[in-house]
Amino acid sequence: MKHTPKPTPDGQDQRSDMTRLQTAALIIIAFAVVLFLLVQARFILISLATAIILFSLTSDVISFIARARIGPFHVPNWLASVVAVLLIATALITLTSIVVAQINTVLVTTLAYAERAPDAVAALFAWAGADVESAVRNSMQSIELSGYLRGAAGGATSLTQATVLVILFVGFLFAERVWFQTKLLNFTGDPAQAKRIGRIIASIIRRVNYYLLVKTIISLATGAMTYALARAFGLEIAMPLGVVTFVLNFIPNIGSIIATGLVVLAAYIQLGDPWMTSLIFVIAGTIQFVNGSIIDPMLMGRALRLSSFGILLSLAFWGAVWGIPGMFLSVPIMVMMLVVCSHVAALRPFAILLSREGLPEEEAALEQR
Repeated sequence: MKHTPKPTPDGQDQRSDMTRLQTAALIIIAFAVVLFLLVQARFILISLATAIILFSLTSDVISFIARARIGPFHVPNWLASVVAVLLIATALITLTSIVVAQINTVLVTTLAYAERAPDAVAALFAWAGADVESAVRNSMQSIELSGYLRGAAGGATSLTQATVLVILFVGFLFAERVWFQTKLLNFTGDPAQAKRIGRIIASIIRRVNYYLLVKTIISLATGAMTYALARAFGLEIAMPLGVVTFVLNFIPNIGSIIATGLVVLAAYIQLGDPWMTSLIFVIAGTIQFVNGSIIDPMLMGRALRLSSFGILLSLAFWGAVWGIPGMFLSVPIMVMMLVVCSHVAALRPFAILLSREGLPEEEAALEQR
């Protein structure tokens, strides 16, 4: 009778190392495949992500309207959903028209300023000598603006196409919401587990909605202040600067810097006065700092205090994968990841890293809500 020899500790270590190596290789391959799909299907996925966010913003309101009663009558769920889709479509088309119009205004103004920009920028380096000033002027004149302008115009066209696709996605999401709880229960096969998943989804929706609400209020205030500042100093593109500032403030950290730079650049090219431009820079920077670094964190509360380093990583990753739309969606995606990781035991260390104070939401808090 033959006996199988017991594996030696060295053999066990080799098999364990091989298993870890295979697992690591599979993770790398899976990540590469997912990344490839994210890049290749970026237009559809960006539209779908935007539609999900818009759906979450209005889903609770629709449920509230459907539960309301006026005497013996109540609003049917389907009617509330249809009205919501129509309102969302009207708002999206209106907002897209405004943004595209302001982009066109900025493009036209950029062409008008293009001839004056090299001399204006070169004058900033006059203190370094005539050679440096001439070199800067020549460098500015060598920049081809036509390619950038064509890219911006193409982005405006893509924005209109994405709006139509988002409206379609929102309509289908509202059609599916009626059967969502039934599908979730049948999928899990456990009423308690289905209820827990529903609470996690509700927590994600609540946090994303609160973030977008606060961010919209802060961005509106910042855009209005920037518009008032530009009008006070007689800038020709005051309205486009206000609209662009409102939009860019949804991009964390970098958006406010770009918005301030655009205001200062427009002021210097039009006014040509370094001291006046410096004053505009101080005022615009103060507006961004107070609204973004003081008021914004106060309104967000501890529940939405994400790690600053995590926000930068999310911004860099989604910006590299999806471009500018990915920057806008980076924080909502990070909020979703934070909530999911908070309530999955194996992923909770990632939630601690994503939260600013290292205190993600506890399971008890989810049960209370």
